[in-house]
Amino acid sequence: MKRALIFQHMDHDNAGRFMDFFAEDGVHPDTVRLWEGETIPDLAPYDMLLVLGGAMDVWQEQDYPWLVAEKQAIREWVGDRARPYLGLCLGHQLLADALGGKVELAQQHEVGVHAITISDQGACHPLFAGLTGTQRVMQWHLAEVTAPPPGAQVLAASPVTRVQAMAVGNHALGLQFHAEFTPQSIASWASLPDYIAALERHLGPGSYDRVAREAYPLMPRMSAMTRRIYDNLMQATGLKKVA
Repeated sequence: MKRALIFQHMDHDNAGRFMDFFAEDGVHPDTVRLWEGETIPDLAPYDMLLVLGGAMDVWQEQDYPWLVAEKQAIREWVGDRARPYLGLCLGHQLLADALGGKVELAQQHEVGVHAITISDQGACHPLFAGLTGTQRVMQWHLAEVTAPPPGAQVLAASPVTRVQAMAVGNHALGLQFHAEFTPQSIASWASLPDYIAALERHLGPGSYDRVAREAYPLMPRMSAMTRRIYDNLMQATGLKKVA
């Protein structure tokens, strides 16, 4: 059985629909809860690294000392081992930072449902095969990649965020948007006062209901897009044979 290592940065922010994909494809996931002090294991036994989002920023190493070891693990995994990597939101930013790119506070935040556009490079890249045009995705970020690492290709952008998706070779992919969010992810926010308060700080009173009403009908298409990206990564790296 193949094995996926997951770096998690905060409670209630899990791998979402990727857990379904792993179950369907016979991939066993092991999660490291970094904010609780769990240590990163030896990387050698693993086939894939999935790095999730989080409220912290890549430069906050004094506040979150485990970021140092996490960045080193990402450098080893993507740079030295050239193994399959998928980073979501913070995981996307950590990929850029660990490999020599630049991450800064976003000039304009994106929270809720927003549109991204696949670039010409993206439409031709194996990791975005089958994706073109404009896609609606879930966003929740206050920082962004302002300079991709050397050699990375930008696969998608939004009107306010130049690097919504980037590839390092054919084995590593960073997504600024939350491809893991499911209907259950959004439903769970209703029981998390801190999430509701954060949404209202960015979008105003009643924002949870507005975001939920907009997002739910779009979820099947978002899921299909995420499945395509996941399958592309698995096939490009040899973890899954082309059907």
